[in-house]
Amino acid sequence: MEVVQAIEEFAWIGWVVLILLFLTIEALTLEFTFLMLALGGIAGLVADLLGAELWLQVVIGALTAAVLILFLRPPLLRRLRRGADPAKSNVAALIGMRGLVTLTVTGVNGQVKLSNGDIWTARTQDGADIDPGTVIAVSAIDGATAFVAPAGHKTKEAETP
Repeated sequence: MEVVQAIEEFAWIGWVVLILLFLTIEALTLEFTFLMLALGGIAGLVADLLGAELWLQVVIGALTAAVLILFLRPPLLRRLRRGADPAKSNVAALIGMRGLVTLTVTGVNGQVKLSNGDIWTARTQDGADIDPGTVIAVSAIDGATAFVAPAGHKTKEAETP
């Protein structure tokens, strides 16, 4: 029984170590999960300092962390990401962009001029020919080749490698 008494007597050291560990991991991830766990650890530490039994400290710490993860973390993440730039860039900005066929586009080759002024080598995914002057929409990009379809048709998005 001396071991159990020693653990209960020095549980506060375990809580402090746990809190520091969670805060260190949080500093590396910045996702608020380990921050909520650290706050749960603080609740467990406070329960220990107020004289609660070890099992009750663990329950209080776990419940506090769970409630914070479920109810506080989501709004904090939304607020953190609120200022993120919603504009698409690079290849993602080209998907769905319209353009005009300048050289007949086939399943093997062709050329289009996109609405942003860029001229791209192009192919169709279904192998059908698209004549010059036809309005197209980009459905996928593979390297320096744009996969296109006539703008009136639904474009089938393909995963880029």
